[in-house]
Parts: sequence; C-alpha cells; structure tokens
Amino acid sequence: MGILNVTPDSFSDGGMFRSPEEAVARALEMTSQGAAIIDVGGESTRPGSQPVSAEEELRRVLPVLRSLSGKTSALISVDTTKAAVAREAIGAGARIVNDTSAMSDDSGMAAVVRDSGCAVILMHRRGTPATMQEAPHYDSLFPELLSELSARIDAAVNAGIERDRILVDPGIGFGKRLEDNLALHRHLGMLRVLGRPIVFGSSRKGFLGTLTGAPADERIFGTAASVAAAVLAGAHILRVHDVREMREVVQVAAAIREAAEC
Repeated sequence: MGILNVTPDSFSDGGMFRSPEEAVARALEMTSQGAAIIDVGGESTRPGSQPVSAEEELRRVLPVLRSLSGKTSALISVDTTKAAVAREAIGAGARIVNDTSAMSDDSGMAAVVRDSGCAVILMHRRGTPATMQEAPHYDSLFPELLSELSARIDAAVNAGIERDRILVDPGIGFGKRLEDNLALHRHLGMLRVLGRPIVFGSSRKGFLGTLTGAPADERIFGTAASVAAAVLAGAHILRVHDVREMREVVQVAAAIREAAEC
C-alpha cells in the first residue's frame, strides 16, 4: 500500500504534492513500482495534528481521486475518519476506507461503508491525533489492543458490514510508547486471533527516529527492518512511502517466511 498524502503538514511528505497532477503522477509511479493499493489522505494524523473540515479534506482528495479513475490498476483507498469524505471518495473511485479511528469518530461511517460494499481498515488508536502521544499507557498491551479491536469488529458486523470486508491495523505510533511499537513487531502474530487480514504501517515513523536519530526522510533503512519484521510476523499489507525499496524487502521477507523446511 503506497502512501499518498495530499496535505501541507503530514510528518514526512506533507506539501510534496501541491497539485492534483503531481499527486496523480506519484500514484502512477508507485503503481509502476509495485503498489497494489494507493492510500490517499487529505488530513494529517501525525501526533499533535489538528483536524480539518470535511470540506477542506474533500477539496484536497477529490481532484486526485477523480483524476486517478481508470488510470491505475491499483485499488484506491481513502484515509479518512469522516463519513462525508468517505462517501464522496467512494463515488470518485475509492474501494477501501482506511479509518484510523476504527469508525468511532463519526457515527455515520459504518452506514457509508455498509451501503458501499467497500472494504474497511479498522485501526487501533488511543486518544485523538492531537493528544494520543501525550502520555500513552497500557496495563497489558495485547489484551487491551485485542479487546478494543475485537469490539470495533463486532460493531462493524452489527452495523451490517460483512466480516470479510474488514481488515485490522494495530496502529503503530497511534497512542503507543516506544516499547509498545517494538512489542507490536515482535508479537504481531497474536493479532491473527482476530481472523482478519493485518495492515501494518510503520513507514518513517517517529519511533524509528528515536532508535536511529534519523530525520523522517532518512528512515528508509529503519523502515526496511520494521517491514521485514512485520512480514515475518504475519502482516498481510504493508503501508509504506518508499514502494520500490519496500517491495523488495517484502519479497525477500515473504520468501523466508514461506520457504519449505530443509
């Protein structure tokens, strides 16, 4: 899954794609590099970020989505927590809703997903992007994370969304301490108990900078290590900025994971 942020303030690539034409060109480049999904986002969810209106989010993403229609073989995902944005994005060609609130921020989101037939990614998050990294705390990380994600899956199913349209994301960096992010790599396979495909998004994130001292745009090697670990632990979809490089990491890590015993 290639990341395409059409925002002025995302932590790594904010402001890089200032026009729909630039954003579409980047989407097509990522597709040519091996992205099976393009995730388009119009609102930054970096720690400390403030929300934007649905109107502003739509102003950013709709021209890109409309321009991409019919130009790429990749599935299009929209990264949003707002039902109004998801509805319009689906009408413009999106087939996946990537909701970092697991459909809890907007009570209308479940109905939009249900009626559209789209897939939905339910991500685990504590707090809001503005506050989530102020003082995250878990008494027991995995029981709490599994319980909260399971509850969001149940809410989606109870709203009429078929279980086979649901994916889960443990939410690296979303209300997580360094030790939590590392534990999610080491024990990611525990999420298989939820019975849904696992999406993993660690690309260029702050915990990598904490470990290596590298700025966001120089975290490719740290990201590669994280992606390899996630694949070996059972991740199904890797959400990344650097598609060409991470495609090779995924290919090698998956081959190791799936190799026959000798």
